[in-house]
Order: sequence, then C-alpha cells, then structure tokens
Amino acid sequence: MSGNEPFESVPLAGDHPDQAISLSQALLAPRIVIEDVSPQLDGGAFAAKAVRGQRVAVSAKVYSDGHDRMAVMLYWRQAHSRRWHTIPMQSTGNDLWLAEFSPNELGLHLFSLQAWIDPFATYAYDLEKKYAAGQDIQLELEEGRLMLGKGVERSEGLLSEQLLELQQRLPSLSVHDQVAQLLNPYTARLMSEAEHRSYLTRSREYPLDVDREAAQFASWYELFPRSCTDSPERHGTFDDVHQRLPMIRDMGFDVLYFPPIHPIGMQHRKGRNNALQAQPGDPGSPYAIGSPEGGHEAIHPQLGSHADFRRLVAAAAEHGLEIALDFAIQCSQDHPWLKQHPGWFSWRPDGTIRYAENPPKKYQDIVNVDFYAPDAVPSLWLALRDVVVGWVEEGVKTFRVDNPHTKPLPFWQWLIANVRSQYPEVVFLAEAFTRPAMMARLGKVGYAQSYTYFTWRNTKQELREYFETLNQPPWSLCYRPNFFVNTPDINPYFLHTCGRAGFLIRAALASMGSGLWGMYSGFELCESEALPGKEEYLDSEKYEIRPRDYTAPGNIVAEIAQLNRIRRDNRALQTHLGVVFLNCWNDQIVYFAKRTPERDNFILVAISLDPFNAQEASFELPLWELGLDDNADTQGEDLMNGHRWTWHGKTQWMRIEPWHQPFGIWRISKHH
Repeated sequence: MSGNEPFESVPLAGDHPDQAISLSQALLAPRIVIEDVSPQLDGGAFAAKAVRGQRVAVSAKVYSDGHDRMAVMLYWRQAHSRRWHTIPMQSTGNDLWLAEFSPNELGLHLFSLQAWIDPFATYAYDLEKKYAAGQDIQLELEEGRLMLGKGVERSEGLLSEQLLELQQRLPSLSVHDQVAQLLNPYTARLMSEAEHRSYLTRSREYPLDVDREAAQFASWYELFPRSCTDSPERHGTFDDVHQRLPMIRDMGFDVLYFPPIHPIGMQHRKGRNNALQAQPGDPGSPYAIGSPEGGHEAIHPQLGSHADFRRLVAAAAEHGLEIALDFAIQCSQDHPWLKQHPGWFSWRPDGTIRYAENPPKKYQDIVNVDFYAPDAVPSLWLALRDVVVGWVEEGVKTFRVDNPHTKPLPFWQWLIANVRSQYPEVVFLAEAFTRPAMMARLGKVGYAQSYTYFTWRNTKQELREYFETLNQPPWSLCYRPNFFVNTPDINPYFLHTCGRAGFLIRAALASMGSGLWGMYSGFELCESEALPGKEEYLDSEKYEIRPRDYTAPGNIVAEIAQLNRIRRDNRALQTHLGVVFLNCWNDQIVYFAKRTPERDNFILVAISLDPFNAQEASFELPLWELGLDDNADTQGEDLMNGHRWTWHGKTQWMRIEPWHQPFGIWRISKHH
C-alpha cells in the first residue's frame, strides 16, 4: 500500500548519547530500539547504491522491553517526492526485521522505518496460546470486544463500519468461533489500520542512490579514435570509427570509451614513448588538453566536428553501444583558460606556471587547476560542471574520470549530485588507483563505479580475499568494481610473458568476477610488449597513432565474444555480488560460484592461474546450496561449448589445459 501520511513528531531512535539524562528526557526517549539498519553508509551520511528495478533488501534490529508484539513498517520515496510508499516488515526471529522494495525511478531515494507496540497483535498472540492450553478465556473475549470498540472510535468511514459490524456480531458466536474471528487475518488487518501506534518510534531517513543497470552491468571497450586508420601517417576520424562498431558490438561490448577527444597543446608536447621532445608530426598525448582551437568543450579538429560526433553517437546506439568520454581536468599550457582565467591556476614565484608532477614522474605538457584559488571559487567549479553538462547534451551519458582522487572530494560530491539532479541516467566511473579509503570515499560521494586493484591480484589467495572484501559492507554498499584487464597506462607484468593463455585467464577472471569489466584495444590481440622493467607499453598509443589488424592470427576475439554472451545470458554474472569460493584442492585453480538469491541461475567458474602447465584438482559441487544431499545427481552445462552431462555426487575432478582453454564456466542445476 502507499500513502501521503506524514511521520509523527516523535523522538528519533538513538538520539540520546550514552550519558546521564534527566527524568524528563527519559520519559520522552524512545521505548523501542531501531538499530543496525541496512543498507546504510556512515549512519546515513552517504547514499547506499541500488539499481532501478532490482530489489533492495532492508533489514534492522528492532526490539523493546517486555513481551509485547510490535509492528514495523518500511517507508520509502523519491527524494523530490512527498509521497511515501509503505511495506510491512517481517520478523525473522532474534529481533531481526526484513522487507524489500524495488525502486523504478532513477536518482536519490530515501527510506525510513517506523515501529510501534501493537496491542491487538499482543492480545491475539496471548489469546491463541491460552485457548490452545484449554484455559477459561471469557474475560479475554470481553477484552477483545472492547479493543474492537476502541478501534471503531479511532476510525471512520468504511473501516469504522467494518469494525463495528464485527464487534456487534461476536457475542452471537460460540467461543470457538469468537476465537477464530478474533484471530482471523482480516480482523488483524482492520485493527492494524485503526491502530494509533503506541510508542511510535521512527528511524532517521537513509539515502539510497538508484542508478540504471549499466552502472552495475556493462562491458567496456577502450580505443583511441585517432588510431582508427590504415596508416600511422594519417590521423583517424570519427567517421573512421564507424567501421569498428560492428566488430566491437559482435564482441559483446556495451560501452565504447574514448580517451580525451579535445585539441592537444603544443607547448612541451610529449614525443613517442613519452619523450620530452616531440618530433614533427607527433600527435602528443590527448591528456594535454587545450589549444587555441579550444579546450574541454572542443573537439580535436582532425577527429571531426560536433556534428560528426553526434552522428557517431547515434550510429553506436544503433549497434547497442553507448559512447563514454574521458573527463580529464588537466590542461595543456596552451589551454584557453590560462589566458582567460589565470587565477584558476598555480604560479611559481618566478612567474612560470606549475606543471603537474607525481614525483619522480613529471608531466611537463599539462598543468592542473587550483580548485580553491580565490578566483576559482565558484567560477571554476561551475565551468567544469558546464563542460560535463555540455557533453551530456551531445548524447554522452557515461564519463570515465581521470585521477579523481587528486581533486577535492567536496567538488565531486557537488558536481555529481548537480549533474544527476538534471540527468539521473548519467554514470561516473572513477579511474582511481589509490588508497582503499579514498577509493571507497569516491563511491560514497557519488561515483557509480571504479577502477580497482584487480589488475594486481594474481594468486588464488589474493583474488579470493579481494573478491570477498568487495562483497562485504561497506564496500558492497558504496563501490562497484570495474575490472579492467589493461589500460593505456597499465601493461600488467603478468601479461608480459604469459602468452595467449594468460590473456584468456585475465579475461575470464574479470568478466566472470564482476558485472563490470573492460579492456583497452590490443588486448584481444594479446599485445604485451613493454618498456623494460615497467608496467608500461612500448610504443604507447598515448603518444602515437597505432593502426591494428584486429583479425591477426592468435587473437582471442571469439573467446571474448563468448564470455560476454555468457554474461548477458546469466543474471548471476551481472554483478560482482553473490560470489562464494568453493573447495578446490589446487592453489593454481581459482574456483567460485556466482548465483542469484533464488538459486535459479547457478554458475560455477574454475580458472587456472598457470598459463603454461596443465593443472588438475578434486573439487566440490555446492549441492547444499541447491538443497541436495551429497550423493545427488546434478546437471552440468559447459557454457563455452554447450556440452551437457550429469554429475554424480559432491566430489568431482577437473583437468585444465591452458593450450586448449585455461578455464571452465559451467551452469549447474538439479537433475530432472
């Protein structure tokens, strides 16, 4: 049911600190305790995350003194609406109360709990026990009639008429029938509607941020539009990207992500392999944003026009792809803002501008804005907001944000909320490789998803600990991991020498481990040539145009397409949540299950971490999760090739040969 009724003005549960209170304070303090409310972050200071149309499970410990029965109600609404929806919460024992609701609108929501002592429910509970024990209940029956009378007095209209009819009819019934009528759920419902809610206590309002599905389930593919060309001497264009769309779609990707597409500065332009001196014709790093042709609102003239970009966005949508853009706040030394707004930047005592550094690394081709410079507040903040909104109006609904942990958290909290108040469908991805507390905080202030430490988790123990951490609060409430297997900045050590099998291992771990995963172009070709001793690509595409033959021998295009197809066909794989690690007696094989809460979609994943040698192991089927005994038969299906079989019993055996396929993905069900 739903309604517009306001909350009663009563003391909030837990408002009083743990100290001596006066008698008047004690008399006004809540008699009912509401605590351990979930989902909530930092006591409700930040919004927990949810997805439109998916169930949100709300739980709380609710209790009071004595043995009186209680009623607990969940209230929820959109933040901008005054209409509250209500759902009764159910007691599961030990003071735990549960309810679920499914928000169907995007944006900020609020939920709260109300609890009160229910005299009629208490009466009915005691009546049933006394009657079953054969006790004299004449006085109890009279009490019941009086309680119905009070219900009549507290109600009006049809409800009052129904309760009055019930009260007047009771004396004509036998004792047995009176008891049956008083214990009838129909009577309980009427009395609940007439209840004045004794000792009403309410929790605080907890925020909940509802995103679209792509915030939790999407496959990302990154490419440089300028490399969509047949020659390193010719700069690719948006029109050239059209030719790549069918293959990217056929690999099963949903999001096509571009690094910055803006004009690139000339001052201190970096050359190939990050050389300090650019040679004639070197395109420079797209992260050195800005030239006399424009800044963050402009498009590199060799890529095309705004009309060309809009046409590409529309063409991508026809292929089931949405375009994501990089929002990188740094500027080249040629950015128009340096002349228009010099007060937005930091200047050294000698009058030169302070370029970006991450000692010992130096980024001479870019400079950073100063968010708290006197001339920057609030004009810089508003200008950056307008940049994002401008691209949203060009059709971009997803932004990958470069190094957000190096910008003020209050700025992100304001900007993301401001943009999403107008465009709640917008998704922000944090490219933050930094301390765990900061990564979690970025999720709390509004980022829908984030890059992760997955890139550097390689052993069975490391992977298990990381996956399980992400499945527990607070991470599970504020942080959606996007498992990128590589980036233009990160060529992981594991990929340097692992060969084709190693690329398949990382693709399987990422695509099966999280609802969000991504890859940078070239991964499907098993590109791995690195700068010696570094996790960086030799001849990095950040500093040069890199045409590719995407059909080159040894590619893993077909396997990636099948992994993405499996993800789309199995709901259990469309989130990072719901993972459980199972017994497999080999430290080189990661073995886990992903399953829906109803267990109607149950996936087993076994991945060898050894790209060179065959690995064997005994392992257990989680028959207990399906309600089966240890000797039951189950149906197995290999989701990579469609092969089906019957498993007998709990303990099984596997052999994984990396030269064939270094992983197994099986759907398990009860044998019919």
